[in-house]
Amino acid sequence: MSENHETNSRSGSRSGEEMIALVRESYDLLKSEISKVIVGQDEVIDQILMAVFSRGHAMLVGVPGLAKTLVISTIAQAMELDFNRIQFTPDLMPSDITGTEVIEEDKATGQRSLRFVPGPIFSSVILADEINRTPPKTQAALLEAMQERQVTAGGQRHALPDPFFVLATQNPLEQEGTYPLPEAQLDRFMFQILVRYPTEAEELEVIKRSATKGEDPVNAVVGPDRILEAQKIIKHTPVPEHVCKYALRLVRATRVNESDASGIPDMVRDYVSWGAGPRASEALVHAAKAHAMLVGDGLVSVETIRAIAHPVLRHRIVLNFNAQADQVSTEDVIDNLLQLVPADGLDDHSRDALRSVVGGS
Repeated sequence: MSENHETNSRSGSRSGEEMIALVRESYDLLKSEISKVIVGQDEVIDQILMAVFSRGHAMLVGVPGLAKTLVISTIAQAMELDFNRIQFTPDLMPSDITGTEVIEEDKATGQRSLRFVPGPIFSSVILADEINRTPPKTQAALLEAMQERQVTAGGQRHALPDPFFVLATQNPLEQEGTYPLPEAQLDRFMFQILVRYPTEAEELEVIKRSATKGEDPVNAVVGPDRILEAQKIIKHTPVPEHVCKYALRLVRATRVNESDASGIPDMVRDYVSWGAGPRASEALVHAAKAHAMLVGDGLVSVETIRAIAHPVLRHRIVLNFNAQADQVSTEDVIDNLLQLVPADGLDDHSRDALRSVVGGS
């Protein structure tokens, strides 16, 4: 019996409450282990784990020194997964990421043949460090891997490990020598996560740790089987239709160029040149399910969609020159959407029915 089939059988034999408990236990174990090294940044860690458990990719954006790379490497250690760091530089080639074909000669027969040597992309956790420092040709090498979870070389397809996810970092300050990511590349990331400065108390704790005992070792507390099982549970978490419709309305309200744009807010008309695509609607629903399981009560609601709207939409909305002149950010536009886009309610009978499905009663 295959490993995936065993995972499916285990998930199918559990009740709804047991499945929620399994996902929550994995989350709690990871958070506890990560806190040995990382001080604060709870929202950042939560969003990374949401992306991981919903089979998505994430990009971390923040100024230097905020432990973006350390967060990712620590999470990889706690997950007992193969981990590779790819430092993106201007001279990096696509084959440096995906792998290359080499000529091999059989010493007995003298015949030559091509053999594919896998690149660092063949790992479960990929840290794409400073991803905007390499040219678009090399950035594009990640597109097939992120979307199809495979690499094509010499006409042959090579499957990537499962689980597989890319966690990229980007520095928003230094623009010299950088190459902005194309919208098609950005759209592959489920989340764009803003890494902010720590609070005064958190920064003091960082200083005290580095000045005294240093970092504690990180133990692998969650294996690949558990991650795959949690991903399957989250994938099959039920979502009420009115929540799907709200996610759809939220995304469609960003599209100023739509022919049926009568319900688009004025701020979107004034400041947005291009809105989010269908992948954003899918990401909102998938991420909301992960949020409900990891840090909520297991019920996917309109409020769950609101909670993850910013990291899902902020890199999928393209602003125009008016926004730059008036100092309007994508965060402002998303805040406006959350205020103005209506959401249908859910009556008590429907809520009780949904609880019975999720809770397994």
